[in-house]
Amino acid sequence: MRRKQMTFFVLSLFLFQGVFAQEKLTLDIEGAKEYALNFNKTIKNAGLSVVQSQEQLKATIATGLPQVNATTDYSNALGAEISIQFDENAPASKIPIKPTSNFNLQVGQLIFNGSYIVGIQTAKLYQKVTEKSLEKTEQDIVSQIVESYYLVLVSEESLKILEANMKNLQEIYKKTEPMVSVGMMEKVELDQLSVQVNSLNNALKSAERQYEMTKNMLRLQLGVSADTELELTEKLEDIMENAEISSLANGTFDVVQNIDYQLMDVQEDMSEKQVNLQKAAYLPTISGYYNYTYKLLKPAFDMSPAHMLGLQMNIPVFSSGERRAKVRQAKIDLETTQNNMAMLEDQLSIQFKQLKFNLLSAVESFENQKKNVEVSREVYKSLKTKYEQGVISSLELTTADNNYLKAESDYLTSMLEVLRAQNELNTLTGVVNN
Repeated sequence: MRRKQMTFFVLSLFLFQGVFAQEKLTLDIEGAKEYALNFNKTIKNAGLSVVQSQEQLKATIATGLPQVNATTDYSNALGAEISIQFDENAPASKIPIKPTSNFNLQVGQLIFNGSYIVGIQTAKLYQKVTEKSLEKTEQDIVSQIVESYYLVLVSEESLKILEANMKNLQEIYKKTEPMVSVGMMEKVELDQLSVQVNSLNNALKSAERQYEMTKNMLRLQLGVSADTELELTEKLEDIMENAEISSLANGTFDVVQNIDYQLMDVQEDMSEKQVNLQKAAYLPTISGYYNYTYKLLKPAFDMSPAHMLGLQMNIPVFSSGERRAKVRQAKIDLETTQNNMAMLEDQLSIQFKQLKFNLLSAVESFENQKKNVEVSREVYKSLKTKYEQGVISSLELTTADNNYLKAESDYLTSMLEVLRAQNELNTLTGVVNN
């Protein structure tokens, strides 16, 4: 494993008015992966979901811990009196209603609740889901970074080939002009070269736009601004030489290492907890409470105690089959999840075989294109010499030039297909971050 490296160059500091300087990043593949893991915004959002699930677990646990509430009140009857008459022949006694004010402190504690226990287990599983989702997001982004890195290198190499070819054609065009002027060649030869130069110039501009577009894609995945200059230190040839094609093609696949399978496994656990949650609805709920009341302004006649301690049990008796139906629904969801998990395992195994086949096919195509580009290059060089000697026409030269460019393009495409197939296989087997 090559050592991770990532070097940052700052071209200038902040200006006096707070204008940001342009940043330059010099990255190899490992450095690009590391940078994306730290600054990619999609990964940051997935990380926030993990933190949110942790807080949700804390909130779920807190519902079963002591709950303390305090209240205070004040009431005034505005001079009203209570009339009490014990003998109809005697006058009624008048008792004024005094203002009252109470302070009440209540402490509640859940003692037993099946749904609470299952709820905590479910919240823990949800936290695990967010952690696995974060891991999957990181894996997907890293896979995208690797492919975008390859695309930038291929686009850059394609641009260099077109620039070199343009330079050669322009030199041939300059050498052909005096030959036409003295009558050694016909003007149509020069016109054909002019058409070829213009066509190649258009292809060169298109390649420049393609190169910039691939860099913008990489910038977006890295989480940097559009003005950040990127310098990639890897070379396509070095990457191909270090590619572990044979080990991948002959390797085995442990489905448990696949992140999608791991997510489905956690989903199965959550479905099981949902069955337990519905079963817990049959269990009673027991809670206790303590109540303390302090009379700030006492009434004239007071019989309420200051302290009160109690227990409460809620026993579900009859729900007309509702709880039973919910348990059955949860069991059906569990069985569906188990079927999906078995189907995913089969799909991943088939996908692994297909990706191995794609890798081997891409390698075979690459080897063939490598030979083709060498032959096309030699043919072009030979015909170029013959054209300068006046042996062949410009049509033959431009045909050879087009064949050479196509061979170079096919060669780069085949190289990219090998690297893509390797990246897809690494992603499936869960080693993309290694």
